[in-house]
Amino acid sequence: MKKILILGAGLSSSSMIKYLLDHSNENNWKIRVGDMSLDIATKKIENHENGEAIKFDVFNEQQRNEEIENSDLVISMLPARFHHLVAAKCVKSGKHMVTASYVSDEIQALHDEAVSKELLLLNEIGVDPGIDHMSAMKVIDEIKAKGGELLAFKSSTGGLVAPEFDNNPWNYKFTWNPRNVVVAGQSVAQYIDHGKYKYVPYNQLFKRTERMSILDVGEFEMYPNRDSLSYRKTYGLEDIPTLLRGTLRRPGYGAGWNVFVQIGATDDTYNVAGLESMTYREFINSFLPYNVKDSVEQKLCDYVGIDPESETMSRLKWLGIFDDTKIGLSEATPAQILQKLLEEKWALDAEDKDMIAMQHQFDYVLDGKNKRITSSLVVRGKDQVHTAMSITVGIPVAIATKLFLNGVIKQKGVIVPTMKDVYEPVLKELEEYGIVFIEKETDLD
Repeated sequence: MKKILILGAGLSSSSMIKYLLDHSNENNWKIRVGDMSLDIATKKIENHENGEAIKFDVFNEQQRNEEIENSDLVISMLPARFHHLVAAKCVKSGKHMVTASYVSDEIQALHDEAVSKELLLLNEIGVDPGIDHMSAMKVIDEIKAKGGELLAFKSSTGGLVAPEFDNNPWNYKFTWNPRNVVVAGQSVAQYIDHGKYKYVPYNQLFKRTERMSILDVGEFEMYPNRDSLSYRKTYGLEDIPTLLRGTLRRPGYGAGWNVFVQIGATDDTYNVAGLESMTYREFINSFLPYNVKDSVEQKLCDYVGIDPESETMSRLKWLGIFDDTKIGLSEATPAQILQKLLEEKWALDAEDKDMIAMQHQFDYVLDGKNKRITSSLVVRGKDQVHTAMSITVGIPVAIATKLFLNGVIKQKGVIVPTMKDVYEPVLKELEEYGIVFIEKETDLD
């Protein structure tokens, strides 16, 4: 019997845990789920005969080591900053590991030792990163196989509320970690465009958006992710003239969010003084120049250069940032204050369902003709447990785990799923879960 240890039973783990339990009898698996909340872990295994829930504390080194040593494969769904602790112990103890998160420098440093011990440390096998890698490499490999030369590759992903439940002026609700949304983009975005390196600082990021349409779910805007340049190596496109990865939001979101960036309300480096009695209106006013004549609303418009009658201003007013409502925190950074307000306004309602939207665009030349392939994906959540985010993050992790334990995936060392023998079987099974890309090819000449 193979013992699979899952560390972290949050929302993104729900569909993964169900998949592994559903396949546990036929594969002779024992699934042990650890979370800081024993109640959450217990609910996720749903009394399955092959499931066991434990209270897990990642800071308890003895418990962490014992649990890893008593497993055959570890799936880490912990916050990204803890993966290296798990990975280091896995390699030391001769255990395999799978995670949906990015490869960190600490984990990459374990590659040679993992190879020598014939261990797999599979990373970036969620949705973004994950499904984006696999679906992109499938098309890239196909273009190369027929002799095409890649000229441009753009890839964008967004976790959003499904259109039928999109009922606020921001066209956005939290479908994953709110903190990650609030602090998104707080470094320079870098990419290459027609052979020219481009760098977009945080204070300009949400102004530099591109519009696009995806299948039947309408219009989106994309802002660049932090580091697109490193993906030239990941995708084997070292000489490609244009490569850009981005995040999707609905049109108008960037203009609204840019206001918070410009005034400093997303800063997470200091605590706000006098917070105990502060209202949201006073919070916003604290970032604006002193002026007893003008209202907070007018000062904000003057400061960031927006029209008081604009849609952007309407979005800001809807959030309640000008309300005389007590914040209700005793100690917090500006980003934490903003997050508290947004969690109230951007929360999914009980009947809401989320959506993952993804689109790749490949420009290439073949036999002297310029062509474009657009590959698009839309996945809707089933409910508030098996959300689109949970499905697209967790199911690839679970499928890859099964394929490795069954000997289909034979790779070793620290890898991401860009090899054909990894992405091909994973993508094939993902189709059973409605994760299917719609491809359209056009001539550009």
